[in-house]
Amino acid sequence: MYEHLVAFQFNEHFEPGSEEGLIAALLGLKDQIPGIVEITAGVNMTEETENIHGYTLGLRVTFTDQEALRQYGPHPAHRAFVARLEGIVENVVVVDYPVRP
Repeated sequence: MYEHLVAFQFNEHFEPGSEEGLIAALLGLKDQIPGIVEITAGVNMTEETENIHGYTLGLRVTFTDQEALRQYGPHPAHRAFVARLEGIVENVVVVDYPVRP
């Protein structure tokens, strides 16, 4: 399996409170994109406030394998989600790694 972690930092054009719509859209990707084993997303609630660095939304997707992760990026459902972020994202951090048994 392969893990895909994403942290989103939004800019001043992002409307506070609209996280729930983005989370629902992210969670809906599981039913639309083959190879997703599990997906979770949520608002950053860490108490380590000195380490937030403006990243307020997190995503974790578990894929069956690296090839499924490769197919995820160009998938139309993923591209539609990325289009929703146009003009509201300041930065994104991505970490992908194989899951060890």
